[in-house]
Amino acid sequence: MSKIYNESEEMYLETILILKDEKKDVHAIDISNRMGFSRASVSRAMQNLKTKGYIDIMSNDAIVLLKKGEEYASKIYSRHKLLTEFLKKIGVEEHIAEDDACKIEHVVSDETIEVIKKFNSTN
Repeated sequence: MSKIYNESEEMYLETILILKDEKKDVHAIDISNRMGFSRASVSRAMQNLKTKGYIDIMSNDAIVLLKKGEEYASKIYSRHKLLTEFLKKIGVEEHIAEDDACKIEHVVSDETIEVIKKFNSTN
């Protein structure tokens, strides 16, 4: 899967995925509250993601991930969880591991992710 190459867009997709598991419908205000961004910033980002075919905005203003968006968000979130576990295994405190994984997940190569998967499964 090709990379979006935009950390902000990846964070929005990941946030939508997480909120989708917590709520029936995800709205811009939910994303704004979770991410700490203004409603205007979230609205601009949602229009951008919609234009790129990652999300759709329903008549009730609910935001839904399209197949392409769901796949990409799942990949990013999977990387996040993997990196968090890896960092905890090597001795990083949980809250720091969580924060660092959030930063690393956007820049680490697929090859490095595969090596970390192997490391995690053997340790």
